[in-house]
Amino acid sequence: MQQNWIWLDPVRYPDAQTTVYNGFCDKKPSDYAVCEFVKEYAFTRKIRKATLTYSGDTEFRLYCNGAFVATGPANVGGDFFISNEEPWPTHFSFTSEVYPDGNTLDLHAWVKMMPVRINEFSKGHGGFMLYGLVEFEDGTTEEITSDSTWLCRKNHAYTAPDCYDGTRPIDAFSNAVPIENIWHATSAPIPPRTEKDIGAHTFTVAAGSTQEFDFEYPRIYSCFIHLLVKTQSPLHLTVQMRETEKIEATEHLTFTCDTEYISPGIRSIGGYHVIAENRGDTPAEVTLSMLETHFPVTGCAMTETSDEELNLVLDVCRHTLKQCMQMFESESTLHCEPMACTGDYYVEAMMTALSYGDLRLAEFDVLRTADILRVKEGVMFHTTYSMIWIMMLYDLYRFTGHTDLLRRCADALELLLERMHTYVDESGIVENPPSFMFVDWVIVDGMTLHRPPKALGQTYLNMFYYGGLIYGAEIYDVLGDTAKAELYRSRAAALKTAINTLLYDPERELYFEGLNTPSRYGDGWWLPQNVEKRYYRLHSNVLAALFGVHDNPADLLTRTLEDDSLGYFQPYFAHFVLEAVRECGLTHRFSREILDMWKKPILDCPKGLPEGFIYQENYGFDHSHGWGGTPLYHLPMVLSGLEILEPGYKRIRLHPDLLGFAHANVEIPTPCGTIRIEMREGKEPVVTIPEGIIVEE
Repeated sequence: MQQNWIWLDPVRYPDAQTTVYNGFCDKKPSDYAVCEFVKEYAFTRKIRKATLTYSGDTEFRLYCNGAFVATGPANVGGDFFISNEEPWPTHFSFTSEVYPDGNTLDLHAWVKMMPVRINEFSKGHGGFMLYGLVEFEDGTTEEITSDSTWLCRKNHAYTAPDCYDGTRPIDAFSNAVPIENIWHATSAPIPPRTEKDIGAHTFTVAAGSTQEFDFEYPRIYSCFIHLLVKTQSPLHLTVQMRETEKIEATEHLTFTCDTEYISPGIRSIGGYHVIAENRGDTPAEVTLSMLETHFPVTGCAMTETSDEELNLVLDVCRHTLKQCMQMFESESTLHCEPMACTGDYYVEAMMTALSYGDLRLAEFDVLRTADILRVKEGVMFHTTYSMIWIMMLYDLYRFTGHTDLLRRCADALELLLERMHTYVDESGIVENPPSFMFVDWVIVDGMTLHRPPKALGQTYLNMFYYGGLIYGAEIYDVLGDTAKAELYRSRAAALKTAINTLLYDPERELYFEGLNTPSRYGDGWWLPQNVEKRYYRLHSNVLAALFGVHDNPADLLTRTLEDDSLGYFQPYFAHFVLEAVRECGLTHRFSREILDMWKKPILDCPKGLPEGFIYQENYGFDHSHGWGGTPLYHLPMVLSGLEILEPGYKRIRLHPDLLGFAHANVEIPTPCGTIRIEMREGKEPVVTIPEGIIVEE
């Protein structure tokens, strides 16, 4: 398939051609443009279906015969502040089938040029591409493609990402111009997002008046603002969007005639405050709603217990997870961070595995992160997150059985582990990495564990490096590369010895968080100069138990979780705490106590998941954060006692356990169908297993 890219005529629109590469850059107002492309194909034969492949730079909406087809393109990924000074090598297209009624294809695309959010990346030039294969009812086919017969124009009303000025003149359409294909778009292995109009409110603004309207929704949605405006005179709307109480974003919109407006960028909305100023002498009518958008999940496995408050927690976890499932598993549709937030995406992938069950998006996330590692030869901005990528890769293989996923990432895995090895000095531990981030949203002595000094982050990173080596060795075992598997196991064994020699205090029987020696890269924002105090915190001790660095992990974990002096953890790290509890066989001792931590924040605000249990100064927590939903994963795992003995659920073991609840129902999605477990106090569990799964005692 030849990709024919088109754009605006550079003679007519010289200032709407090139743009910055990413949302991290300082952007000029002239870089921003929203452009329209239209083409009507009228055939003499009735169409049975059309298969359309399409892409754009930086963001687009595509319609066929007035019906919504897709938004896109799929995000390329990208890292924080790494290789963002040049275009990322990858770009993606989507493919959709449409079924017009008749013999006409009327195609209409809105294309936004310029990255706005930090998860958006551009090749540096505006562009749009479409290829189609039209199948007719008589069995014949015909190809269509974007070319100079398409018509286009810049829509001058979109003056900025948050401004629409309908008083500006409307250009006539003119012919598009073929441009060089700098994108070479690869087909994304996921379908485009779905879109559904929800929460419509209609209000009237009297002539010559200014009125205010407030709309609240029961949940927070990832969406585009959708307005249907009927007016004969200037109407100015200030639309203030919030998740809970704080105004997070504002759009300034002016309309002079009947208009349908859709915001060019995704928003995270739990409510609106609208200020409407009618500057004319006739009333205006506005219908405001949201176009909810997310990855097209169908159905959801449900886990319920006799604890209704915990059931509400699970429900909010499901909702927030779905809203975060965008063109990658976004950490939050408010913050919209790039692929670098692997810790978020790992937790969300595990949640997805035990709820919606469709792991295509998570697998694509892993592949795009592998691209980052290739581009930067094993370097990622978040050092600990790079190790979590290895865990995510292996765990997705466990749930799906997709060996090819491991094979496609094997070279990136080697680059990463070899890069980490360069941070190990003669002492045998990771001593001089570019950073020790990210640990948790925790403040210690005025220092944030988001970007800790060595004394608060070194042991934590070494624990994850140990886990990465162990998971890496398992991956190379699966791939049949015995030499690499043995190499990484030997490095893991040496690292374990060094950790227990240098970072463990035998008198306190605890690991401390790091050495007090200077950091090679210290005195920077991402790696502050080291401090002299020795810190004992729960984070590294939990990981020592989880990964088996300590020889008696259950004892270490029990002492750690019972020692209040070791500090607190936030929803993100709670995932690893609960995993350690499960791995150490301590679910009856700790699981419900930890799960109860979600009840108060959810009861206080059931609209979405909070980013933290304990709020931090100088950081804007959101309520649309998927990483806070690990109960959606942990609870069905411990209630079912699931062990995957052969990847893809081919062989499993189950140990149903009510965990002290009066009753519980558990559903677990698998490639073969849904496992169902019904438990009632005093009765034997009723277990239903799909065909194709072998259950061992």
